Amino acid sequence: MSDNNIELTSTISEDNKLELALNEIEIPQPGENQVVIRVEAAPINPSDLGVMLSAADMSTASQSGSADRPVISADVPAKFMGAVKKRVGKAIPVGNEGAGTVVAAGSSDAAQSLMGKTVAFIGGGSYRKYLCANVQSCLEMAPGTTADEAASSFVNPLTSLAMVETMRAEGHKAIVHAAAASNLGQMLNRICLADGIDLVNIVRKQEQEDLLRDQGAKYVVNSSKDSFMADLTQALIDTGATIAFDPIGGGRMASDILTCMEAAVSRDMTEYSVYGSDVYKQVYIYGGLDRGPITLNRNFGFAWGVNGFLLFNALGKLGTETNIAMRKRVAAEIKTTFASHYTHEVSLAGALQLDAMSAYGKMATGEKYLIKPQS
Repeated sequence: MSDNNIELTSTISEDNKLELALNEIEIPQPGENQVVIRVEAAPINPSDLGVMLSAADMSTASQSGSADRPVISADVPAKFMGAVKKRVGKAIPVGNEGAGTVVAAGSSDAAQSLMGKTVAFIGGGSYRKYLCANVQSCLEMAPGTTADEAASSFVNPLTSLAMVETMRAEGHKAIVHAAAASNLGQMLNRICLADGIDLVNIVRKQEQEDLLRDQGAKYVVNSSKDSFMADLTQALIDTGATIAFDPIGGGRMASDILTCMEAAVSRDMTEYSVYGSDVYKQVYIYGGLDRGPITLNRNFGFAWGVNGFLLFNALGKLGTETNIAMRKRVAAEIKTTFASHYTHEVSLAGALQLDAMSAYGKMATGEKYLIKPQS
């Protein structure tokens, strides 16, 4: 085992400054039900950027420090300091998930069984060289699976599976997904194709539409086209979808989806009702690609809901057996259904370069970064 350990932290100070830095920390020792993982790959997900960059104005970012210990500083607008006051002065470790090799294990049978194996893990602080994790936070991968392949085994795979299981649990029969050409969106498309579930994919560019159709998607609608509302309504008539998942958050997307759902389900109503149809329509917001307000134009009756969707809350509602089955499926299909593709690889120091941060900070489709902490 290497004699040093480095982690990437994000700190907001009382004087309205964000600082990202690499700090040397001790190599951990595992407890009874813990393992120490040599972290070999960790993805940069939108949820990671929420912790990493917080409310900072990255147009003010500057870089200092050395080549192997860069430091990024940026201003946090005063109006946002109240929202982040509980993390002021605290060096927050960054990174939700990753994968690597178990190099030390606690005394329990469960911990010992993972010794020397490639595991994926979740739980925070993955942007470091060595991490200590509880065995319950680890997913053992099949022999021959690399850390790069296993790096994104939790956030996107379990979120997409949780969407499908939530659809089933709440009595819906088909799904609408916005910003559907994302890594997660492509994964959800593969799951729905494999499981025989109709999925209405919403994109905003022709190349994204082409990408999903090439991957077998049957229902793809383009929000930038003049015919978007009519196209979406027709897709909802064809599929009967009454549940949607939206990572955009701000703007009119949730409202547009509900409007089209109401149009689709009310076309067969024989009597007029000022309250609209009694078919319940649900939109879950699971991201913030648009940080602006959510605009709801109330023309979709009263049988609807707009709620937040957070992976860990959803998993808690689905129960232990479903969670275990989901994890087993991810491990078994990590090279197919749940495969993630990365366009760039960077070291820990490479992740704190202004040009790289400008690229991955856009959260653009087809621009996914993988951190290689051992590089």
